Amino acid sequence: MLEWAGIPPDESPRRGGPAGPYLQSQRLALYAQATEALLRSGAAYPCFCSPQRLELLKKEALRNRQTPRYDNRCRNLSSVQVAQKLATDPKPAVRFRLEGETPAFQDLVYGWNRHEVASVEGDPVILKSDGFPTYHLACVVDDHHMGISHVLRGSEWLVSTSKHLLLYQALGWRPPHFAHLPLLLNRDGSKLSKRQGDIFLEHFAAAGFLPDALLDIITNCGSGFAENQMGRTLPELITQFDLTRITCHSALLDLEKLPEFNRLHLRRLVSEETQRRQLVGKLQVLVEEAFGSQLQDRHVLDPAYVERIILLRQHHISRLQDLVSPAHSYLWTRPAVGRAQLGAISEKVDVIAEQVLGLLEGSGTSLSQDVLNRELKKLSESLEGIKHSHMMKLLRVALSGQLQGPPVAEMMVSLGPKEVRQRIQKVLSS
Repeated sequence: MLEWAGIPPDESPRRGGPAGPYLQSQRLALYAQATEALLRSGAAYPCFCSPQRLELLKKEALRNRQTPRYDNRCRNLSSVQVAQKLATDPKPAVRFRLEGETPAFQDLVYGWNRHEVASVEGDPVILKSDGFPTYHLACVVDDHHMGISHVLRGSEWLVSTSKHLLLYQALGWRPPHFAHLPLLLNRDGSKLSKRQGDIFLEHFAAAGFLPDALLDIITNCGSGFAENQMGRTLPELITQFDLTRITCHSALLDLEKLPEFNRLHLRRLVSEETQRRQLVGKLQVLVEEAFGSQLQDRHVLDPAYVERIILLRQHHISRLQDLVSPAHSYLWTRPAVGRAQLGAISEKVDVIAEQVLGLLEGSGTSLSQDVLNRELKKLSESLEGIKHSHMMKLLRVALSGQLQGPPVAEMMVSLGPKEVRQRIQKVLSS
């Protein structure tokens, strides 16, 4: 999904790179090596406590309304006791000894910080009994070996940073700079949650939202820029981003504004010829999926026709998918409209139809929306006893089968003179 969003990592399992392997499961030897060094120096120790005992500790703390923490029971086992236990449990978990003064650090967003973790937490597991690291060890080992200079991550890790700095100290490594970013929240201030289901990128991609629109709305509700403005693209965001401008305030994500952001970016794509051609291809697929078997005339998939529809409707849609909604079905399939429907709007169906057909015959294919509007207005004024609004309503129903929708002149330009004639003639003969 990062590839889809246009922000693929420079190095990854898929792309490779100089600091691989990039899968944790292929780096277990590095974590084991760091753990061995910590065990040798006494900064870490094996823990033989069973899951059941740890669960009991947790329940007891909760019952007493305390924060659950490990009681460091295995911290002071003698070497003889450790050897005895290893004989029956050769693969214990390994815990890091939280002791000594926690170093203060300057977070690039939150300023100076120090969290005396040893006084409020038990010693954390750094290597599980299956040989896999916990986040605390993995992030330190990976960042060191990958030569990471700056770590930007969510503010929920701010408190744990003290633990990570103690690990860097114990391993004799230089820590990177840290910048903790405020969280992205729902508009009402509640946490975004996987349980909401519809906040996955796959959902937005399937619904027809553009990657640039998502990047734009997220960076607009966050900080790190001199000013917020709609319509920025990735190169502009990169140029304008300034780490020193990130504030500590959480970013409230108002997804109700996403269609408006998407409309802006869709119009930008429409204005670029290469991108517009890609949109034509995508819309052809959407039409085929939505109307496949109902297409009476496959000429509607003609690229020139599809492009004309996109150009005419670009200011009225926020997603390409909108063009295959029921309101736009008349663009792809012929509506089932009977004379009786039109007769209920005006008794002079034949007169109106013949006059409009005459107008189309006389003008060939050169009619623009503005010219059509003027000609239709003149036509209604020349017809005795026919209101302009009734005539337009009748034409709208004849062409689309709908009482509401785009302007009639736009409908006629969209469909083209030949199709408009066929639809009017079909109603007259029904």
